[in-house]
Amino acid sequence: MEIRYIELKSGYNDDGPAWIGKVRVSKSGKTVYFNDHAFQRQNGVFSNYVDIETGERYWISGVKRDGSDRHWAGHGKIMIDRKIVGEYLSIVREASLNEKRFIVKEIEDVFPVERVRDLLNS
Repeated sequence: MEIRYIELKSGYNDDGPAWIGKVRVSKSGKTVYFNDHAFQRQNGVFSNYVDIETGERYWISGVKRDGSDRHWAGHGKIMIDRKIVGEYLSIVREASLNEKRFIVKEIEDVFPVERVRDLLNS
């Protein structure tokens, strides 16, 4: 599992809900699973993944060492999984989270691999 930045783009400019959490990546690297969603890689200007089940577009990337994950024009707090706060702080070389930028939440590690595989194969 890897830590990634995930931001909903459909219906938003750069202000969509955003999360930092653990994801599971398929062997091919083309599918990312997070928070009971499955995202497939797509080429796009403002998004790079699409939710396989809903069609919503997302931006998913590795977290940046300088902590500037949200687009410079974007606003809103980023939800971060409580379980990975220490690991994230190690990546960005900070002692604590900036409460103006983050909301610490419990995010379940639910990776719908079988459900999505069945959907794609039907």
